[in-house]
Amino acid sequence: QVQLVESGGGLVQPGGSLRLSCAASGSIFSFNVMGWYRQAPEKERELVASITSRGNTNYADSVKGRFTISRDNAKNTVYLQMNNLKPEDTAVYFCNYRAIGTGGWGQGTQVTVSS
Repeated sequence: QVQLVESGGGLVQPGGSLRLSCAASGSIFSFNVMGWYRQAPEKERELVASITSRGNTNYADSVKGRFTISRDNAKNTVYLQMNNLKPEDTAVYFCNYRAIGTGGWGQGTQVTVSS
């Protein structure tokens, strides 16, 4: 099993920045995909960004040009740098890990964008 621990959420004003981190531990496969999803109240969970262990990235259209996902394979940690945040980015952000035959979710971290 894989354990995921997130950090970095909080309250920020529109136009501000936050950086989320997610550290994975346990049975880590060398090839995996880690990503960030978010869920706003009364909405479905949606993909924000993902990155493979080889560095290939994928972004939701709504965050392209504002968010950057990166990872440190030596630390099994994925980051999400969020710039120019908007009120519609307000949600609980969840870290996700996927590999062949296994996967897991973090506990979630709240991001609130408000003046």
